[in-house]
Amino acid sequence: MTVAIQTEKLSRRFGRTMAVDQVDVSVPEGAIYALVGANGAGKTSFIKVLMNIYRPSSGCAQVLGIDSTRLGGRPMRRIGYVSENQEMPDWMTVGQMLDYFRAFYPEWDRTLQHQLVEQFELPLKRKVKQLSRGMRMKAALVSSLAYRPALIMLDEPFSGLDPLVRDELIEGLLERAPETTIFLSSHDLAEIESFSSHVGYLENGRLLFSEEMSALTDRFRDVRVTLETPSPLPSKFPDGWLQPQMTDRVIRFVHSNYRAQLTEHELATAFPAARGYSLEPMPLREIFLAVARNGRRNPFSGSDQASKEEAKA
Repeated sequence: MTVAIQTEKLSRRFGRTMAVDQVDVSVPEGAIYALVGANGAGKTSFIKVLMNIYRPSSGCAQVLGIDSTRLGGRPMRRIGYVSENQEMPDWMTVGQMLDYFRAFYPEWDRTLQHQLVEQFELPLKRKVKQLSRGMRMKAALVSSLAYRPALIMLDEPFSGLDPLVRDELIEGLLERAPETTIFLSSHDLAEIESFSSHVGYLENGRLLFSEEMSALTDRFRDVRVTLETPSPLPSKFPDGWLQPQMTDRVIRFVHSNYRAQLTEHELATAFPAARGYSLEPMPLREIFLAVARNGRRNPFSGSDQASKEEAKA
C-alpha cells in the first residue's frame, strides 16, 4: 500500500501547551481522510506541521514521500491547500487571481479550471474582497484543484457555510477523488460521515484512533440487555463496554469492539438470565460522543489520556 502521509510520534509544542502530542498516522494514497475533533483539539496545528508552516517539536512526518520540513518549491506544486481563513489577493478579480496563480503551476489545466468555474458559478469579474464566504471558499478550491494536485489538504473548509454551498464544494471534491488523496479537518461530523473513507479522532493533541470509516462503524454498537427482574449494574464491566446505565430492567451501554458471535457469547456469559438483547449500529456522532464522554479514556488501548490545555494555533 502506497502511503500519502505518514507521521511518527509527531509533536508540536507552543510554550507549555502541547498542541500535537506524539501522533502516529498513516493515510493511504487515494483515501479521503477526515481528521475530526472539537475546536482546539490540535487539528490546525497538525496540518500546519504537515505543510511545513510549523516545524515539529519532535517526531517526523512524510508527505508524498518527502520529509515535511523539506516541503517547498517543486514538491508544493503537487499539493493543494485550502484553510478556513484562506488568505487571498482581495484587490484582484477572481479571473485575475486565477491567471496569477496559473503562472506558478506548469501543470495547470485550463480546461479543468473552466469546468470548475462554471460548476461553482464563480463571478470572474468580481473582486475577491466582494465575495461571500462561500464564494471565497469556491474560488480557493478552484485555485487548488486546477493543477490536479496529488494531495489536497483542507483545514475546516466547510465551517460556517450554508448547506447548499457545502454540498457543492463536497461534490466538486468527490469528482476529483479518483485522481488524488484528500485530507481534511473538521469539527462537524455530519458533513464528513457520508463521503470519508478514513477517519481519525484528535483530542487535546492526542490521536485516539485512526482507521477506515467502515471498520469504525462496524465495531460500535448501542447495546440494550433486557433482564427478567430489576437488578443493580454489575460491579465491573469490560474496558470496551462504555457508559453503562440501568433503567428498570434494561441495561444499556456502548460496545466499542463488536464482533458478532463473540459479542453475543460475551453477553450470554455476562447476563445469563437476560430475556433478550438488542445491538444497534451507531451514527458517527454518537460514536464520538461515547468516546468523549468516557472520561477521556481511549477505549481501544484501555489507557487514560492526560488532560492538557486545549489550543488551536
